[in-house]
Amino acid sequence: MSEVKLNLALQGGGAHGAFTWGMLDRLLQEDDIRFDGISGTSAGAMNAVMLTAGWQQGGAAGARALLSEFWHRLMLPDSFDPAGWSRHWPTWWSGVTRHLSPYDLNPFDINPLRDLLNDLVDFERLRRDAPFQLFIAATEVETAKLKLFREHELSTEHLLASACLPALYQAVEIEGAHYWDGGFAGNPVVYPLLFDCKARDLLLLLLHPQQPAAPPVSAQAIADRVAELGFQTTFMREMRALAAMHQRARRSPWRLGRPERRIRQMRLHVLGPDEGLSQLHRSSKLDVRPDFLLELMQRGQAQMDRWLQQNRSALGRSSSCDIEAEFL
Repeated sequence: MSEVKLNLALQGGGAHGAFTWGMLDRLLQEDDIRFDGISGTSAGAMNAVMLTAGWQQGGAAGARALLSEFWHRLMLPDSFDPAGWSRHWPTWWSGVTRHLSPYDLNPFDINPLRDLLNDLVDFERLRRDAPFQLFIAATEVETAKLKLFREHELSTEHLLASACLPALYQAVEIEGAHYWDGGFAGNPVVYPLLFDCKARDLLLLLLHPQQPAAPPVSAQAIADRVAELGFQTTFMREMRALAAMHQRARRSPWRLGRPERRIRQMRLHVLGPDEGLSQLHRSSKLDVRPDFLLELMQRGQAQMDRWLQQNRSALGRSSSCDIEAEFL
């Protein structure tokens, strides 16, 4: 089978990013799949950089190994929590942060991810010779603008900026600008994969359901959906714009501009969460218990395996998702 090159867009979602880890782990077992560009936001940014740095060290096997090491080292050891308190602390912490900011609760800006990232990733080597193009999303606090950090400039601070939840961590300062989680501005960002990369196949790995099973009616369900929309609206707006461009390019094939050509050539594939992930409370995005993360990883593997069984033959040939039907 001939080699297939993909662009990947990896959505953020805190600990739910372990589901994406599972999807990527299964995808990386396909011997003929390679990557051109990867965009990532928050947990998606972590997965993107682990995949890229691991590939740099040892191809697909190296990518799988580094993704696994990152998520295993992120887990809260069972011995640290014999009473099972960690099952409830995300909900408790969410209540605390309604009244106190990270500048009150964490004045020294301690972030356990900082040491982990410094330990796992050789950022100097990554900047010098990244095997793929990277687009790591963050939101500039002062202007609300989307900022995309590229592979040649990445450091630990850029990844922390992409994953900076303002209720948990102080804004990350980079070159005089302050950044929060990229999900506020693009989750995930798609357009650079279309217009700055060569691969025609674009695979979106999503953690948020595009449509809930039913409209929320309880106070908690409504609050969950409101919070979810805050991290999903920009993505849906971007996809609607691309779908409209696709429709115009299809209806006016004589248009010969590069954007129109890229839109017409695009082969779109979308893989979202399973039903179980879609029903989890948003506080579970802070849950780093080993059994929870490993369950998500295994379900992500199964989700990707099902998708490949149904759509593997489309890769490199045609879209498996109708962008106009899905997003217009």
